[in-house]
Amino acid sequence: MPPARKRPRAYDPAKTRKAVLAQFGNVREAVGTLTDERLALPTRLGEWSVWDLAAHITMAVESVSRALERPEPPKAELNPLDYASATATYAGAIAEGSRGLAEANPDLVALYAGVEQRITDALAAAPQDRVVDTRAGGMRLDDYLLTRTIELVVHTDDLNAAVPGLDVPYDRHALATCVRLLADTLAARAPGGSTEVRIPPYAVVQCVEGPRHTRGTPPNVVETDPLTWIRLATGRLEWAAALDDAKVSASGERADLSALLPLMG
Repeated sequence: MPPARKRPRAYDPAKTRKAVLAQFGNVREAVGTLTDERLALPTRLGEWSVWDLAAHITMAVESVSRALERPEPPKAELNPLDYASATATYAGAIAEGSRGLAEANPDLVALYAGVEQRITDALAAAPQDRVVDTRAGGMRLDDYLLTRTIELVVHTDDLNAAVPGLDVPYDRHALATCVRLLADTLAARAPGGSTEVRIPPYAVVQCVEGPRHTRGTPPNVVETDPLTWIRLATGRLEWAAALDDAKVSASGERADLSALLPLMG
């Protein structure tokens, strides 16, 4: 008998909306402190400077406001677990758009203030059952907002890595949502019950084909912390390097996730 299909994880829409606004607010405050010298620093994202990265973050959030301005699609074609696969197709256009936005907005403080006001107003007027037209296809608004936590948390980590001492804080709910979405994406990509992946305190998923674990200590266990997991899932950190630095513990013959990572590039 095939294993029962897992029920999708449930999220509180009101908490998701609050988390997106909170994390964007954290980034806005930090970006407002950056000098021109720090904005010119390189990042781990190829040719992007901190300025380019800061502009991109506003674009990721502004996409919600712009999607709400467009006509509502007839149905939602995508769910949040499709997000990691959908983004790769548009990587080139996203990079070009981010650099163009940075060049067109020398006043980042004003850019952030405008984006924050527009998304706040748009979300206040939008019903929870609204379907929005995203770059990749139709999606429920509150599902799309879940993906915005990935954008915000991942790029907050990029900013912190690029600017010594910046230490942009993470909204706890945004961080938890990002971790859980990426963990569930792994489980969807590699369905099974032989390996347990633990990212305390936010997520535990079972994945990878093989003998299903039912009780006691699982024979194959992977455990790591939230930010290490996010870096592995998004290609910021390689599996072998994480093992060498003891950022990940992996036990069992099916605990090697190197062939499944990253989930998004």
